[in-house]
Amino acid sequence: MDDIVRQAMAKWPHVPDCYGWLALDSRGRWFLRDDATQARGPFPLSKGSELRHDQLRAFIERNYSADETGRWFFQNGPQRVFVELELTPLVWRIDPDGSVTAHTGQPAGPVQQCLLDEAGRLLLHCPLGLGLVHSLDMEHAANQVEAGHWQPEPVDSRSLGQRFGFIASPASLL
Repeated sequence: MDDIVRQAMAKWPHVPDCYGWLALDSRGRWFLRDDATQARGPFPLSKGSELRHDQLRAFIERNYSADETGRWFFQNGPQRVFVELELTPLVWRIDPDGSVTAHTGQPAGPVQQCLLDEAGRLLLHCPLGLGLVHSLDMEHAANQVEAGHWQPEPVDSRSLGQRFGFIASPASLL
C-alpha cells in the first residue's frame, strides 16, 4: 500500500465505503461505473468506461486487496472502493517458462491447483489467490498442462466464490 494512502487513512478514519463504481473484467481491465451505468444493469452486462490512464491503473493495482470477508477493494486514500468482479479477483499472465504473474504485476507463487470450468476457462489457485488465465496466455498455459506441470480439475464457476473465499459482487450484498 502506498504511504500516501496510509497517511490519508490515519487522517480520515471514518470515510464511508464505495460500492458499484469500480469493476475488474476477465482480462484484467478496470472499468469505472457511474450511476447511469449501474442503473443499466450489473457488471459485466453494463461495463462502464474502461480506465486507460496508466498511472491511475498502477495506483489502483498497488492498493488492491481483500478484506476478511472476501470482498476485494481498492484503497483510495481513506476510502475503500469495493470492486465488482466478472469472474475472479485476479487475472493471471503466464510467461513461456510457466511463471505466473497477476494483472497487478505481483508474482503469484507456485500453482497449487489448476481448474477448468464449464465454459472452458482455465483458472489457477496460487498463494496470491484464485485467478483466471488471461486469454492471450492460453498457449503458455496449455504447454504447462501438456508437460504435466498442471493437471486441470473440473470446477463449476458458480462455486468459485464460496470455495475460494471471495465475493464477486460486494454491491449485491447491500
